[in-house]
Amino acid sequence: MKIMSLRTQAISVIAMGMVLAGCTTDAPKPGDAPPPPVAAGAKLSIAGIGFQDDQFFRLAEMGMKDAAQKNGIDLTPSTSAGDLEKESSLVDTYIAKKVHAIVVAPLSEKGSVTALRRAYDKGIKIVTFDMALKEEFPSSGIKSDQIALGSPTGREAVEYIKTKLGGKANIAIIAYMSFLPEACSKRMKGFKDEVAKLPGVKFVAQQDAWVAPTAVTVVESILTAHPEVNLIWAANEGGTVGAVTAVKNSGKAGKVVVFGTDASEQIAEFLLNPDNILQAVTGQKPFDIGKMAVESAIKAVKGEKVEKIVELPGQLFSRTRPDEVKKYRDYLAGLAK
Repeated sequence: MKIMSLRTQAISVIAMGMVLAGCTTDAPKPGDAPPPPVAAGAKLSIAGIGFQDDQFFRLAEMGMKDAAQKNGIDLTPSTSAGDLEKESSLVDTYIAKKVHAIVVAPLSEKGSVTALRRAYDKGIKIVTFDMALKEEFPSSGIKSDQIALGSPTGREAVEYIKTKLGGKANIAIIAYMSFLPEACSKRMKGFKDEVAKLPGVKFVAQQDAWVAPTAVTVVESILTAHPEVNLIWAANEGGTVGAVTAVKNSGKAGKVVVFGTDASEQIAEFLLNPDNILQAVTGQKPFDIGKMAVESAIKAVKGEKVEKIVELPGQLFSRTRPDEVKKYRDYLAGLAK
């Protein structure tokens, strides 16, 4: 029998220790330590991190503030501005401030893990929103069903193509794969899987443009390079706004229609506009997402039970149902007051 090297023996001892620790129900683990104590007369402190200044995150922040106010919580909102290094820096800042929980929209399923785990190992509770991490340490994840943000719009597009375009369409996709590939790919799958059921459909162009001004330029270029395009689908709010604006600027209203993702007051107005460009979008529920994220963080800090993953369904808004669009527009206007 060969004699094990000292390194091999050491690894075996460590592995055995890990097994035994796993079998002990009261073994301490990183993150099991209670969060920083609340000083007498002080409030529970929660930090919120979004990653973009658009309608979704503004409404999510409003939902967070609503939950914080109702529960007497000290909330510090911030944004990583789509920068992973800034996200990490913000997390380190909140660790130093000894907040009790961080509510965060992670930029990456993998890239965001290291910094957030540092906070968790200090006893800070982590709740994600918009996108969940494939990790065990977050207390909860509140998000939209990303595939379901594409599929309802896809089904609506199928009906439009069958009734208005004779079952044929040349489609351009405005995506954000280079920004958030995990979420974008799921939204595209939801839309494409539905629309691809029609044999007369062709996907002739796909480019990234998730900010409205950029999307205007990108879509105008696509319409010039591919004059056969008669339907555009955009994966987010900025892309949707930019696509509608580009179609209008190009004088192609009535020849090219837009389907999109996310709902805002501006998008609602597009759906109600007689120019007939924007046909339907599937919107998220950002106010509810932000509110539920903070409520889950409060429960986690208090040691109460929280759901590991909560997926909220999207809501389809269509030009064919203007009363629903008006009702949602008025709802958004009410939140802003």
